[in-house]
Amino acid sequence: MALAVFDIGGSAVKHGLWHEQTLMQLNQFPTPATFEELQVAMKQVINSYPEPIKGVAISAPGAVNVAQRRIDGISAVPYIHHRPIYDDFEVFFQLPVTIENDANCAGICEIEIGAGKQAQQAVFVVIGTGIGGAIFINRKIYKGAHLFGGEFGLMQNRNGKSLSYNGTAVNTASRLSETLGKSLTGKDLFDLKEAGDQLATDALNTMYDNLAEALYNIQVSIDPEVIILGGGISARPELSNELHQRLQTLLADFGVPEIMPEIRPCEFQNNANLIGAALNFQNIVN
Repeated sequence: MALAVFDIGGSAVKHGLWHEQTLMQLNQFPTPATFEELQVAMKQVINSYPEPIKGVAISAPGAVNVAQRRIDGISAVPYIHHRPIYDDFEVFFQLPVTIENDANCAGICEIEIGAGKQAQQAVFVVIGTGIGGAIFINRKIYKGAHLFGGEFGLMQNRNGKSLSYNGTAVNTASRLSETLGKSLTGKDLFDLKEAGDQLATDALNTMYDNLAEALYNIQVSIDPEVIILGGGISARPELSNELHQRLQTLLADFGVPEIMPEIRPCEFQNNANLIGAALNFQNIVN
């Protein structure tokens, strides 16, 4: 089955062809200003493929309400929300369409063919400009009563701030930028630490502590076998190592060291959303 696969983001729409269980012909276009322009751009991509396309698989931001065939909540792409988006796409493309939340898509990829493929209970935590994720119980995604399952970025740390505020390299670098009086990126933050800068080292240690605190709360409430880390920062071995050590200490301090999960980086990185969208289509339509 050949599928056209799209990942709708705030600045770009990534796309590819899913054929014979392989993702190929990867490309992207700037996110259009209107829904109508988005449809036209996606249709052009679909028509460009030489293979007969059997369906369209989409990864999107927001609370995807599959039962009501719409996307609730808000995101950086406001026009995809609170409209009959499934019907709109299916009429325009004349093809079956599936849509799932982007973090859920990445989690589906990892639970089915990636770092969580051996796990029954798993949590996927995506660390980017904010923090999101997905929960898998008995290998099935758990969305919650209000489709907010996995919104880990809204968890509060002990300082009263959200995990998205406390636990990303982007925001940590931004706060250090104010202290130093110069603009820093997340990469700059790690470069400074590796160069021996104490302020950068302290800032990253605080970030790791905040993340570990959140992982502790996830572990004692959901009790997964594995916590999978996603986002660009997950490619750094330091992240898994630091969080493993800190979580292990927290669980031991509270007398439950035996429930320590494995902590693993995701395997598919930037392609996880697209692959997960394709796998989600196959699970629903097949």
